[in-house]
Amino acid sequence: MIRLMGIDPGLRFMGWGIIDVDGNRLKHVASGVIATDGHESVPLRLCELHGKLQNLIREYAPAEAAVEETYVNRNGSSTLKLGYARGVALLTPAYEGLPVAEYGAMTVKKSVVGTGSATKEQVTMMVKRLLPGVAIHKADASDALAVAICHAHHRASAAHVAVGRRMA
Repeated sequence: MIRLMGIDPGLRFMGWGIIDVDGNRLKHVASGVIATDGHESVPLRLCELHGKLQNLIREYAPAEAAVEETYVNRNGSSTLKLGYARGVALLTPAYEGLPVAEYGAMTVKKSVVGTGSATKEQVTMMVKRLLPGVAIHKADASDALAVAICHAHHRASAAHVAVGRRMA
């Protein structure tokens, strides 16, 4: 069994999700959203994200983390701030000694729903199906769990490929 953390970066809301993976079985452990105050300065908000993410990693002890890649939008300032939050999402688990994988939104959607053009509602529905009993309170938490599920699927594929190479 391995414990994985998925992170959906955001400066206002950063989603996080922890799952346990045992073979092809997935189990929800915890999930939520780290919210920052938009009236605070960006550096203080980044410090808050880092501190809370670090506490979650120390509390739940995941073995690996996965972060969703961000997209560029028309508002350069918003894109830059999202990039700052993504930096925290990548740095914090790496600083805690975890391997960190990155996945694009289309890869996450395809891994969880089966199509890269899935809606947020479809992703949430499939997260609920793959993790029975999970209560989703915010889309950011659902997205983070989807990133963790995507990483679980990609880890399993990579392990099968590695076994095949050793046998050849």
